[in-house]
Amino acid sequence: MLTIAYLANLFPSAVEPYVVEEVEELRRRGVRVITGSIRKPMNDKAGRTNCPSDIVLWPIRATVMLRAIGLCMRRWRRISLLIQRVVFHGSERAGTRLKALAHTALGAYYAVLLQESEVDHIHVHHGYFGSWVAMVAGRLLGVEFSMTLHGSDLLLHGTYLEVKLQNSTLCRTVSEYNRYFILRNYPRVNAEKIVVARLGVNLPECKPARASELKSKGDPFTLLAVGRLHAVKDHAFLIRACAELRNVRFECLIVGDGPEWRTLQSLIQEHGLEGRVSLLGHVSRECMDSWYDRADLVVLTSRSEGIPLVLMEAMARGRIVLAPAITGIPELVIAGKTGFLYEPGSLQDFVARLLFIRSLMHAPEAAQLSPYTRSAATQLERMRQAAVVQVRQNFNRSKNLESFGDLLLQRIAPQTENLPDENFIHQQI
Repeated sequence: MLTIAYLANLFPSAVEPYVVEEVEELRRRGVRVITGSIRKPMNDKAGRTNCPSDIVLWPIRATVMLRAIGLCMRRWRRISLLIQRVVFHGSERAGTRLKALAHTALGAYYAVLLQESEVDHIHVHHGYFGSWVAMVAGRLLGVEFSMTLHGSDLLLHGTYLEVKLQNSTLCRTVSEYNRYFILRNYPRVNAEKIVVARLGVNLPECKPARASELKSKGDPFTLLAVGRLHAVKDHAFLIRACAELRNVRFECLIVGDGPEWRTLQSLIQEHGLEGRVSLLGHVSRECMDSWYDRADLVVLTSRSEGIPLVLMEAMARGRIVLAPAITGIPELVIAGKTGFLYEPGSLQDFVARLLFIRSLMHAPEAAQLSPYTRSAATQLERMRQAAVVQVRQNFNRSKNLESFGDLLLQRIAPQTENLPDENFIHQQI
């Protein structure tokens, strides 16, 4: 039986349901999958699952780490060039180098935990430090590794990414933008192993509802944002935009939890937006439909993204979306056709788009049947239909999971214990 070790920074994670789905897809095909998590989930309120992690690396056990040190000594030649790259080459700061050495030790620790399982391949989700752990473990065990890159792990936190790309047998990424970025910035990487394999969402069982009737001028304009309360998601930008909607009756609902909660709450109070902007905290996936149904507009204000699931979910339900024109988002949200885009970082453009979209949705009270009103309704209805078609054709969870399974299994070749010690790292030295 083919055995794949699948590693994630946190497994299972409520905000990354696609990881569990990919594991289940491989198991459905008869693959033995050994799931791994760098850390043990601290709070499983959002991620109850029948797919708990088989291996948790942290906190470490002293007895296993002693065995890991012994494994490094016995198979030193397999990782010596990685150590040389960290210690003697590159422009990374001392702290970054020390972390890489610690992650090398953690990779050896992971290899010890996998030794008796006779794994054929290691796949890691995200290009953060977990990918270094997987790479080291693969070299010590004599098996290849592959990884999935999303957005921030490539565009913002690409530490030692050139080494990881050279050592991987396959790099799956979620957008054409990401693939172009990799090939442009890492020209020594073999282009054939950088493959776009999109994520996807479940399509609603029922047919998406038609556009709601145009609202009167007095009805509130309902904005919905969904995402972890983290600085990169930039919900503060959204709150500042709401402060500009002085003469507009609106409500802004922000779903998600995270470290920025107190900062955002303070910002809401600072702008006097209590009662208009609400932090709803975590909402279970089962309850999200009611919030999507309530929204007039689903907004995203992230500074960096892959292609966000929240936009796919909203569009699959026929919701109008507004998002920044960054990274792979325009591959999903085609401006003026499947949704609206705004200039990244421009509060002025974002607010202008909000007001324009509201003008399409809120008909002038004295002209409910005017040609403008009918045209606006038709434009929005066409956009909703086009958004549903876009998700159904290109971001369908079932189809894209099958594509992921096909891709990974086709790329896993028979492994040998004689991994080359020279060729990968010397290209970077």
